[in-house]
Amino acid sequence: MNRVVVDPITRIEGHLRIEAETAANGAITSAYSSGTMVRGIELILKGRDPRDAWAFAQRICGVCTLVHGIASVRAVENALDYKIPPNAQLIRNLMIAAQYVHDHVMHFYHLHALDWVDIVSALNADPAATSSLAQSISSWPNSSPGYFADVQKKIKGFVEAGQLGIFANGFWGHPEFKLPAEANLMAVAHYLEALDWQRNVVQIHTIFGGKNPHPNFLVGGAPSPISGTSGGSSATALNLEGLNTIKTVIGKMQQFVDQVYVPDTLAIASFYKDWFARGEGLGNFMTYGDFPEKGMDDPSSWLIPAGVILDRDLSTIHPIDMNDPEQIQEFVSHSYYDYGGGKDQGLHPYSGETNLNYSGPTPPFEQLDVANSYSWLKSPRWRGKPMEVGPLSRVLMLYAKGHEPTRELATMALSKLDLPLTAMFSTLGRTAARTLESKIIADQMETWLDNLIANIRAGDLTVHNPVKWDPSTWPAEAKGVGFMEAPRGGLAHWVVIKNGKIDNYQAVVPSTWNAGPRDSGGQPGAYEAALMDRHTLFDPKQPLEIQRTIHSFDPCIACAVHVVDPNGEELTQIKVR
Repeated sequence: MNRVVVDPITRIEGHLRIEAETAANGAITSAYSSGTMVRGIELILKGRDPRDAWAFAQRICGVCTLVHGIASVRAVENALDYKIPPNAQLIRNLMIAAQYVHDHVMHFYHLHALDWVDIVSALNADPAATSSLAQSISSWPNSSPGYFADVQKKIKGFVEAGQLGIFANGFWGHPEFKLPAEANLMAVAHYLEALDWQRNVVQIHTIFGGKNPHPNFLVGGAPSPISGTSGGSSATALNLEGLNTIKTVIGKMQQFVDQVYVPDTLAIASFYKDWFARGEGLGNFMTYGDFPEKGMDDPSSWLIPAGVILDRDLSTIHPIDMNDPEQIQEFVSHSYYDYGGGKDQGLHPYSGETNLNYSGPTPPFEQLDVANSYSWLKSPRWRGKPMEVGPLSRVLMLYAKGHEPTRELATMALSKLDLPLTAMFSTLGRTAARTLESKIIADQMETWLDNLIANIRAGDLTVHNPVKWDPSTWPAEAKGVGFMEAPRGGLAHWVVIKNGKIDNYQAVVPSTWNAGPRDSGGQPGAYEAALMDRHTLFDPKQPLEIQRTIHSFDPCIACAVHVVDPNGEELTQIKVR
């Protein structure tokens, strides 16, 4: 038995180590996922004003900033039974949706596509043939032979100067790369275009939230007042000019998704159909639900429904209750934490503990001690079962619930690839689901913006409910959960408030659900199970197959952990002058 170590996994957010045991033929027989940083935000939040929690919680991650802010304000609002105005709900939906589409496009082109696209091969492409290929799959305007010749010249300049930069150290020439040179050149061109495209998308956050990353939020509503005039009564007011800018940005988002992202996903996937038959793993999928039309207390109005799918059975959706201590629990049997009642017990987040205890080998080391603790991630479970969260879970839930746009898109994509629905239970199914939901959400943004503009024109400018802003009106003790569907999956923050201050705070993030280690019963997490699902390494020294499946989850380990050294000491401080 051979142990393959990939540390760090690159092109992700945060630090992740993967170890895989392989048989003589290279088949992965066991896999282990280790988050190599530790998170302490929960400890930092104790004793603080819950209305300020979102500003700290956003710093859990530098990529997923918005979603942690939303989960945090929703947790406090849930604890205090704090209702928000319709305009605030629409603004939040638009901000979350912008995060989705931006995150998914960036992930596909800049983090995941390089698992399928051979950059160096693009040097051998015929620009005219590349143009014909691009025009055969899309009406995207940047598709002329001259355009692709210019892109090719730029890549050649990088290579000849020995400055591949972001393209350095790839497994270029690996036998598992199957795209023709022209498809590689097309994908590289769109990689570069996506870098420019994202600058427009972040304007939605800056207009509604003042900045990006780390936009502003407010318990009880949205932070920006609305002006009914073009200029507005202040420089910080949301006015019609800003709304028109958002409308233009949404149009550009939809165009890129429709004419670049969706066609590229289908084109690339058509050369890798074997990856629609491996990399699923658990077969259990969970969604918390999100994008409410009428509020978080009306699940019937949510675009994404909540529920659990077990063993691929789309005919039965199991209900989920975030407050039920029998449903949501976190285990630390193989994590670098201790629980007061013992490492083998499971704790609901309201009673969650963050007691750090590194008990692994002294770095540097060759292998994880997988018989004991081997990760800074905990192991969340739903009724004792490991779950996969994320785009695949959401698309399957929407499909199972009969959401017509999802069914139409899935049918279109699968028919073009000549694949059955069961192909979605896979590495590339996960990647395709991310693309499909980007279109679903980008299209829905237009409706939310139209509804917001209609409210404003009707004279409704309210974005905040001040009723429960005064802590003297709060109960002596309250607890609540703020949940949402982040781009990477179900995200929830649980808060316990006593005498106006935070008594306990626990965040269970998507990458904790997916990347967590084995639990007390030996059940693997989603990453681990997926890697054990029909994976054979062509070359253990270039484990491209491991990268493909891990990247299909879009890991964000920074959300799950924060960095200290083995002795628990802070490694560095960054001061802004």
